[in-house]
Amino acid sequence: MNKRMGMVLLLSVVALLGGCGSETNNKTDRQVQTVIVGTGTDFPNIAFLNEKGDLTGYDIEGMKAIDKELPQYTFEFKTMDFSNLLTSLGNKKIDVIAHNMAKNKEREKRFLYHKVPYNYSPMYITVREDNNKIHTLKDLHGKTVIVGATSNAADYITKYNKTHGSPIHLKYAGQGSNDTANQIETGRADATISTPFAVDFQNKTHAFRQKTVGDVLLDTEVYFMFNKGSQTLADATDQAIKKLEKNGTLKKLSRKWLGADYSKSSFEK
Repeated sequence: MNKRMGMVLLLSVVALLGGCGSETNNKTDRQVQTVIVGTGTDFPNIAFLNEKGDLTGYDIEGMKAIDKELPQYTFEFKTMDFSNLLTSLGNKKIDVIAHNMAKNKEREKRFLYHKVPYNYSPMYITVREDNNKIHTLKDLHGKTVIVGATSNAADYITKYNKTHGSPIHLKYAGQGSNDTANQIETGRADATISTPFAVDFQNKTHAFRQKTVGDVLLDTEVYFMFNKGSQTLADATDQAIKKLEKNGTLKKLSRKWLGADYSKSSFEK
């Protein structure tokens, strides 16, 4: 009788422990927060669709590496036109933007940035490959420069114009990833402001060719953007970035996708 009761008690304890383990696992699963990452599909080397139609690039693979470092989160990508990213973030349809985003005052009023840049974008004057007349900003006086309307390059030229009597005609690119290149190729614009890796991708994938000239105009710090109130996620992202920088992952990804190490500022090298 005592043996039978002992066996029943043992089985009860085993069942209880098994039940507790199952509950703990379910609770852990429930604690994993899904983060919707908004990005684009036509930013060369940064966020684009490869020949197989897969979403990839430096920002995409970097975000995947961060995801692996953060077991409390799981990242899911949602693609859209670049023009819709900020609106979607503001409407909380996405939780973070991964699209080579730089800081500016207007964005900082509305959104949250983490503290540690995960990349730097060295920006150069970019012209047709056969253009040997433009090398500096002064050479752009009286010329037309085409840039994205909300880009850091647009802010840079706008500020330059304000302090130099507006000598550069600023033009904004239309829809489509090739509009800027097309306007430079046809002479409707004389130059743009771009990175070496974007120009390299352009030259490999299109008939018309470009080149960067002169010195680095600005070395833009690149961040992910979050909604206000997402400080915990932003802080966790910073910790992951620090680890990926230390173990060389960011350098490796940068060399693979961008052709050089842009995990550090050009002015620090």
